[in-house]
Formats: sequence, structure tokens, C-alpha cells
Amino acid sequence: MTADAPHRPAAAPLIDGRKSVTEQALVVAFMIVPLLALAAAVPLAWGWGLTWLDVGLTLTFYFLTGLGVTVGFHRYFTHGSFKAKRPLRVALAVLGSVAFQGGVIGWVADHRRHHAFSDKEGDPHSPWLFGTGPAAMIRGFWHSHMGWILGRDRTNARRFAPDLLADRDIAAVDRLFIPLTLASLAVPALLGGLVSGTWWGALTALFWAGLVRVAVLHHVTWSINSICHMVGDRPFAARDRSANVWWLAVLSFGESWHNLHHADPTCARHGVRRGQVDISARVIWAFERLGWAHSVRWPTSRRLQKLTH
Repeated sequence: MTADAPHRPAAAPLIDGRKSVTEQALVVAFMIVPLLALAAAVPLAWGWGLTWLDVGLTLTFYFLTGLGVTVGFHRYFTHGSFKAKRPLRVALAVLGSVAFQGGVIGWVADHRRHHAFSDKEGDPHSPWLFGTGPAAMIRGFWHSHMGWILGRDRTNARRFAPDLLADRDIAAVDRLFIPLTLASLAVPALLGGLVSGTWWGALTALFWAGLVRVAVLHHVTWSINSICHMVGDRPFAARDRSANVWWLAVLSFGESWHNLHHADPTCARHGVRRGQVDISARVIWAFERLGWAHSVRWPTSRRLQKLTH
């Protein structure tokens, strides 16, 4: 039984049915629409500009929703890197849900399954499932980056996330995924319209702080699955090919210090060496100081020494 999935019954199947046609259509829409917006971003910015209001809203919503994924979905709900009081627990579930990456229970189930079978058969998004030749690596990159999301198999949440299924607050947030996703686009547009006093301000905020923000966060998150399992430094002993990729650290809020994370999944800090920026860890530290979080699993020198090659 792995440290990051303590509730997983060994005999339960990995897969629990298949996504419906409607669910799959929504997955495709949530991927393609922001991607098209990202493709249009440069020519549109050149043509009719990008206001400081758009920049401010985009950065704000990227920061909030990104930390909802990294601090909330990942370090808290998936790995239990700290314990949170109920208001923070619910807020993290909501913020992660508005990142367009699926509901909290499905996200956690997929990620716990990834750690249980990392870079082996059963891993939902390893780039190493097809071999090591050039064609296999291209196929593996596509699969690990975004191709796996298009698959219709659903990870068995009863096996990998029974704790969240039994949590009434989190189950309620999970059921509200579609309304929260719509709010993720509507709120930036509303704020853009109110602050600018124009419909045009609402439209540009929807485009930049809504669609473009979602697309950038998508690809940064997916790069942890793909790039950070293919190239980079591996200073710590892990059971897989997870690696550190420094140039993704700021955009991913510290998630790209991926080698230490796989070597010690429940650790609240991933960037443990001097100069390794880990914004998510600093946010958890702030939660702890404010009394909103406790029992934080901070790294220790002794533990890190044992994990070093």
C-alpha cells in the first residue's frame, strides 16, 4: 500500500466503467476551446492590444486556480501533505475545480493511480508506455501530455479516492463541477465589464483571463506529466523516471521539482534545494502561520539525505 494512497483496497479494479458520450464531448470542448483561444492570443494582442486590466485579471485567476490545483488537488487532497480546517478545505476544492481540469474526486483518483503505477502499466499518463525509440517517444509525449485525457476509461474512485467519496463537502463540490467551470469564465468577464464599464472590457477579460488563462494552465499542468517524466535532473532516488525541470518552476508554482516529489510524495515542499522556487510550499507555509493548516509534512535533512543517490 503506497504512502500517497493509504485508502486503496488492493483487489479493486483500476477502471470503473467508461465516460459517457456527453462527458467525453465536454472533455474535448474543455481542451479544444481554450487551446484555440491560446492560438489566437498573439495575433489578437497585436491587432487590438492587451490592457493592464486584462493582464491583472489573467494573472490573478491564473494564480488562484493554479494554486487550487497544486496546493489543493495535488499536495492536499491527493497526498495529504498537510491538514486543513474545513473552510480552507472547501475553498481549495472550489479553486481547483475552476481550473478546467475535472472534478476533485476524478482528478485525485487519476493522480493516486499515477503514483501507484508510475511509468509502468496502469499509469494513466506515462510517456514510457510505448517504448524508447523516436516514434515511440513522440507517441508517448502526446499520450502523456494530453492524449490520455481523450481516453474514455474512468479511474475507479472507489479504489483510489474512497476518502473523498465519503466526504460530504468534497462530494458536493465535485457534483458542482460544471457550474463552477462556467463561473471560471463568467467571473473574469463580469469583473472586466464592471471595472471597465464596457461590454468590450467584459469580452476581452473573458478571452484573456478566461480562455487563454485556462489554456496556459492546462499545458503547464500537462507538462508535469510529459516533460517532467522525460528530461531533466534526477538527484533523488525515485522508482520511476520523474525529473526536475527548472524552467517550469515558476509557471507550475513549484510542481516541476518533480523528482523529489516522486521520491517523497507526501512532502509539502518539492523544491528543497537552494534556489529552487516553490510558490506552492510558501502558500502552505502561510496557511500554517495563519492557523488554517497544521500537521504539515515539511522535509527534513535526514529524510533528504536518505533519498539522495
